[in-house]
Amino acid sequence: MPDSHAPQIRSMADPDARRAAAAILRAGGLVAFATETVYGLGADATDEAAVARIFEAKGRPRFNPLISHVPDMESAFALGVATPAALVVAEACWPGPLTLVLRRAEGCPIAWLTTAGLETAAIRVPGSDAARALLAEVGRPVAAPSANRSGRVSPTSAAHVAAEEFSDLELILDGGPCRVGLESTVLDVSGERPRLLRPGAVTRERIEALVGPVELASHGDAITAPGMLATHYAPSVPVRLGATALRDGETGLDFAGRLGCADDLSPRGDMVEAAANLFAHLRRLDRPGVTAIAVAPVPEAGLGAAINDRLRRAAAPRG
Repeated sequence: MPDSHAPQIRSMADPDARRAAAAILRAGGLVAFATETVYGLGADATDEAAVARIFEAKGRPRFNPLISHVPDMESAFALGVATPAALVVAEACWPGPLTLVLRRAEGCPIAWLTTAGLETAAIRVPGSDAARALLAEVGRPVAAPSANRSGRVSPTSAAHVAAEEFSDLELILDGGPCRVGLESTVLDVSGERPRLLRPGAVTRERIEALVGPVELASHGDAITAPGMLATHYAPSVPVRLGATALRDGETGLDFAGRLGCADDLSPRGDMVEAAANLFAHLRRLDRPGVTAIAVAPVPEAGLGAAINDRLRRAAAPRG
């Protein structure tokens, strides 16, 4: 594996680029690729050594499990046990921005490091056609957390990934800006009652319309899936939420023009637009000269729950 170099960037729409990426992944290397949510830092989920390279590259705690990406439902339920709730939600929401936590199936080949030693596995069928084509080419589940160093703002473009300067990353597949722009919803369907571990574009309301009431994860719960750390997606400067006016020294991140700032997640108050813009705006504000970020209130309903979840993690006290 190379020690230090700038990764090649190729179009994810190019079948030859996807074949090259699949060969790197099967050989134990790292490839970053676009999905509809954020860019992922991918490795063969069945290869302990390859998965260890993800943790090393990101500086990610080993107790924080990874999502395994597969091209279709059949592949997903070959790896994890399909409970009735899992089947209902998967039929309605896959392919898409939803991760299901399932009990590992007998003989599941996913590496134990990928699942942080747990008897469950987090699995997703991404909504991006090109991502599914890549996964089909690989022929194995691909572990792919967001392609940023642990705790930093998630990448929604190939340029964001390149800026992380991962030494072992061989190739970036450029799929353009991510359509959703927030990490996937994570739903634990391994037990009797579904449990929402991380909100996302597949909202709690939609899930409950399919399977009835779901339990909600709370702060301090054991980490059983990605995205449960209290501090995450964080700029290097303090973040203040619910701001109705700027204080001295603050730079604003606006929503619907409430602060009158140039950086506005959605001037028209559109939640889908705000979600897609969130990480790109946080990255743009995380620059020299900015000493504090004040964020305008974002409504909590629907997709706003996921946006506010990411903002609360960005604003959480650093340990």
